[in-house]
Amino acid sequence: MSPRARKPGWLVLGGLLLVGILMAAAWGTRAGARKMAFFRVRAVEVRGAQHLRPDEIVARLQVDTLASLWDDFEPLRRRMRAHPQISSVAIGRKMPGTLVVTIEENLPVALVSTAKGLLPFDSLGRQLPIDPARQAVDLPVVATNDPILLKLVGAIRSAEPRLFARLEQARRTGRGEIELTLSRSPAEIGAPSGDGAPQQPKVLRVLALTGLSVVRLADIFPVESDLARRQAHAEELDLRYRDQVIARLQ
Repeated sequence: MSPRARKPGWLVLGGLLLVGILMAAAWGTRAGARKMAFFRVRAVEVRGAQHLRPDEIVARLQVDTLASLWDDFEPLRRRMRAHPQISSVAIGRKMPGTLVVTIEENLPVALVSTAKGLLPFDSLGRQLPIDPARQAVDLPVVATNDPILLKLVGAIRSAEPRLFARLEQARRTGRGEIELTLSRSPAEIGAPSGDGAPQQPKVLRVLALTGLSVVRLADIFPVESDLARRQAHAEELDLRYRDQVIARLQ
């Protein structure tokens, strides 16, 4: 190699030229592959769908019968992201002819009372296109599209699924105060009752302030366990006082 060719500037220029050649070759290969029937999209595989049906997703993609796995996926991604129930989408390839669509859904957290009846909403207060008459949705009820309550219910679903499974209703009871209605805990349901003991209340009311955190709400667990050991039944647990859980017994 000549001294001139060994200079850094020439080495950089040579590297850029090589990269350009490789990119051009790759582009040419991809452009050629797009024309091959072997890579035509013959199937769509949907992953991550929970409430959306795969056939709804396929219909929304609007994949052309002559589409290739090497086509630009951005138009498909834009169509999917426009759906109010989809938070993110990724599209990949499975050779030779399968399009792989992976989605994440905006999950419903509550049924909200509307002029059209109870409809599913997410934690940001958005109504989701889920028809409760067609799909069974076991969700707590929130009386109005209240952003504070929906955010709290969403946080409970994410951080405390065992508590979310017991949550039946969330509502405001006054300025800065809320009430959560829970089904009874498994510990209480399984606790024996002595002769003549009062029957367990069907539900448990939890009173709290609107700034309630899920960590603070979890303070009811040890209280429920202690009451179950003593065969006592609380109608209400009050979290409105700092660092305290006040149990009002039946």
